[in-house]
Amino acid sequence: MNRRCAGRAGPSSPPADAAGAAAALLEARQVGFQIDGRAVLHPVSLTLSGGRMIGVIGANGSGKSTLGRILARQAEPSCGRLLVGGRPAGSIAARRFACEVAYLPQDIPAAAGMMVEELVALGRYPWLGAFRSLGAADRACVEESMAITRVSGLSRRFVDALSGGERQRVWLSMLVAQQARALVLDEPTSALDIRHQVEVLSLLRELCRSRGLGVVIILHDIYMAGRYCDEIVALRQGRVVAQGSGENVLRPEVLKAIYDVDMDVMVHGPSGDRVACLRA
Repeated sequence: MNRRCAGRAGPSSPPADAAGAAAALLEARQVGFQIDGRAVLHPVSLTLSGGRMIGVIGANGSGKSTLGRILARQAEPSCGRLLVGGRPAGSIAARRFACEVAYLPQDIPAAAGMMVEELVALGRYPWLGAFRSLGAADRACVEESMAITRVSGLSRRFVDALSGGERQRVWLSMLVAQQARALVLDEPTSALDIRHQVEVLSLLRELCRSRGLGVVIILHDIYMAGRYCDEIVALRQGRVVAQGSGENVLRPEVLKAIYDVDMDVMVHGPSGDRVACLRA
């Protein structure tokens, strides 16, 4: 995964840093993706450290999900390198990779006939393999994960009978039980109302702070990205348009470059949150 790719890196792509790479949970160095010679994702670089959330924003078709799949090793980049703990991702066995990086796709797999506690217990599979059953420590991990994500009261219910917000928390509980240090989440709040969006994003931020996890989350809501993420990567047509803090990315001229829509940005005094609205 150390090939060259056609195209130019985005203007804010950071240079590789050896000291930062050693401490990074997950690092993409100029990764890109092509289909039949057409660049779907031009070279992108990002470094995920423990305790941080990186949000990826952009219009439909901008390459967000492609980047997420590359980070989760669901797709092999056409160029660049993916590193996990400083090691090339391709050199790490699949089960070991799953112990380091957990992935939640945009389209959550069906869990028909499965109870909540059974689904959460699947998070232990990378540590156990196919032929070992849960031990006392694994069961304790499952119980703790359900408690952290506040789904303990749902443990004996069937997953497909839950509401959308409940299902999202259950799948997050499975990722917590997986005990991976890096999480890659593709639009986990897209189908949720505002209350459940806040619950999920607040939970992720708390996991970052309390457990030192690193999270890459693909979002459509730019306000939520600015409020909860430490860094934002903005894509348009497969290219990085902007990369940095919410203060630097959520600006009228940058949002225009991302979405081709005129917006005004206001700063909420007490919180410092940046709120974007369509220009009249």
